[in-house]
Amino acid sequence: MKIYDITVALSEETPVYPGDPRVRIDPVTRLARGDAANVSRITMTTHSCTHLDPPRHYCDNGISVDRIPLSILIGQALVVEIPGIKAITTDDLCRLPIRGEERLLFKTANSQLWSDSAFCSDYSCLTPDGALFLVDSGVKLVGIDYLSVERFDGDGGVHRILLENGVVILEGLNLGGVVAGSYELVCLPLKIREGDGAPARAVLISR
Repeated sequence: MKIYDITVALSEETPVYPGDPRVRIDPVTRLARGDAANVSRITMTTHSCTHLDPPRHYCDNGISVDRIPLSILIGQALVVEIPGIKAITTDDLCRLPIRGEERLLFKTANSQLWSDSAFCSDYSCLTPDGALFLVDSGVKLVGIDYLSVERFDGDGGVHRILLENGVVILEGLNLGGVVAGSYELVCLPLKIREGDGAPARAVLISR
C-alpha cells in the first residue's frame, strides 16, 4: 500500500485566488517567550489551498459542507492526466474511460504551478460542456489541481452546472507525484457548520 498526500499545505507563501485574503499564521503564544505552549492564529478563507466546494458555495439553499455525505468523499477515484490542454471539453473527456466513475481527479500542468506563490490566471480548467458531460456520466465528485475548476474570467457557470446537479468540487490538489490510474480517495474537509466550503486534507491510497 502506498499513500499519496495530494494536499497543498496551508502557508503564507501559497497562492490565493485574486480577491481572497492571503493565508496568515500569527503567533498567539510561544514557548520562546515564556508562554506555556505554542499556539497560532490562522486567518484564511473557506476556499484556501486544497478545499471542497459544496452546493452552498453558489446557492444559499444548497447543501453545506458539513452535510456532504462522507460516502462521496471516500471511495474509488480515477486520476486522469490531461497534459497540454487549457480548456477541458467534451471532446477531451469522451476519449477517457470515465463512464461509471463517481470520483474523477484531473491531473494537468497546473500541478507545476504550486511552486510559485503568485497566482497564475492561465491555468487548465473545465468548460461548461465538459461539466455537463461529467454530470451526464454520473460523476459525484470532480477534482482539479489548481484553485478553481473554472476559467479565471468565468461567470460561475461551470460551478453551477456541477453543484446544482449534486457534484461536489475538490479544488487545489497537487497531483504532481501521482500517475494516472485508480486509487482510493480519502478527503476530509473541516466540518464547518453551514459552511460554503472548507479546507481539506486529501490523500490517495494505492493498494
